[in-house]
Amino acid sequence: MPYFSGSEQLSAGPPTVQYSEEMRLRRVGGGRRILIVDDEPAITETLGTIFSQSGYAVCTAVSAEEAIDAIAAWEPDLAILDVMLPCMNGIELAIVLRQNHARCRLVLFSGHAATQTLAEEAAKNGNIFEILSKPVHPLFMLDFVSSLLGDPKTPIET
Repeated sequence: MPYFSGSEQLSAGPPTVQYSEEMRLRRVGGGRRILIVDDEPAITETLGTIFSQSGYAVCTAVSAEEAIDAIAAWEPDLAILDVMLPCMNGIELAIVLRQNHARCRLVLFSGHAATQTLAEEAAKNGNIFEILSKPVHPLFMLDFVSSLLGDPKTPIET
């Protein structure tokens, strides 16, 4: 079952992080919807916490199939997809999202070398994706996503 977060608080959050001066600005989501798909629950929970605490409405899923079910009832503005998922991979999910939810922005990320082969196969069919390498610092991901969505910067609360 996907985890939804918008106005409610999570019971457990990420560990306290010390922010440097250049990291003290972040962007605020303004209620935009973010779908996070990764088969590692710790990653979906951590990113879900970060994005929900930054003003985004969040839905998480641990498989592409679960994500497709969630999207049927809850269309995201942006999807963060792990490439290496069981059954349907993240690139295949991204193609489905592009075909059926064209306004949804896509961010793919992976820590596996096999991702390159999947990306090359997709590109042969005209499906070109930028893929971020794991590990991705959560504040970089937050800034990257908010840039794609055009959200304004505001001071981070520490």
